[in-house]
Amino acid sequence: MSDLITVQGVVLSAMPIGEYDKRLVLLTKERGKISVFAKGARRPNSPYLAAANPFVFGSFTLYEGRSSYNLNQVSVTSHFTEIAGAQPEVYYGFYFLEVADYYGREGNNEIEMINLLYVSLKALLNPQIENPLIRYTFEFRVLVIQGEYPEIYQCVSCQQQEELQFFSQNSHGMLCRSCARQVADARPVLPSVIYALQYIAGVPLTKLYSFTVKQEVLEGLKKLVGVYFSRQIDKKLKSLEILKIICGTGI
Repeated sequence: MSDLITVQGVVLSAMPIGEYDKRLVLLTKERGKISVFAKGARRPNSPYLAAANPFVFGSFTLYEGRSSYNLNQVSVTSHFTEIAGAQPEVYYGFYFLEVADYYGREGNNEIEMINLLYVSLKALLNPQIENPLIRYTFEFRVLVIQGEYPEIYQCVSCQQQEELQFFSQNSHGMLCRSCARQVADARPVLPSVIYALQYIAGVPLTKLYSFTVKQEVLEGLKKLVGVYFSRQIDKKLKSLEILKIICGTGI
C-alpha cells in the first residue's frame, strides 16, 4: 500500500461497481476532481455505507492505486440527507453537483467551488429562498469562479459605468443606451437585476444567499443568467433535463 493522503472535499457522484463496491467522484481542495474506488461500500456493515454518497462533505483518507485512488477512511462533516428526501430540491442539488463535475479538473484547487456547493445546498433547505433564485445565483457565481462571467460593471463597448440599461448575450455584457443602438441583440435590463448580478459576483460566499428579489427581478435573472450560462456549457447536463421535466420548462 502506498502512503496515505487526506483530502477535503465533497462526493459529486457514486456509481455501483460489481456486487458490493462503488466508484466515487470527489471534488477536493488538494487534488481537484478525482476518482476514488470504495471497496465494499455497498455492504450493510461497511464503514463507507453512509459516506459514499452524493452530497457528502468531509475528509477522505486515500491511497493511490494504479488507475485510481482507493478509499481508506472517511470523516464526514455534512451529509445533507435532508436534501435526498426533499423534492424538487434534490433535483436542484444533483444539477449543482453535475455542474461542479463539468468544471472540475484534476490537480486544481477547487476550494471555491466546494464552498459554493456547500452554501448552495444549505440554501436549498431554506424555505425562505426560492429555488430558481438559488439556481441563477449558483450559475452566475460559477461563472465568476471560472472567469467566464459577462461584463456587468461597465459598458462592453465604450467602458463607461453610467446608464447601463441593456445587456447583449453576443457581446457578453452590459451596454449603455447609446451603444445599445448599435447592437442587434441588446435587451433592456432592470437596474435591480444589474444590482443583483453585481451583488452575486462580489459578496462573500457566507452572505451569498442572504437576499430575496421580486418576481420581475427573478424573471430578469432567468432571461439573462439562464441563457448566458447555458451558452457556456458545451454539453447537455442530464440533471438539468430532469429538473426541467420535474419543475416545468419555465424554470
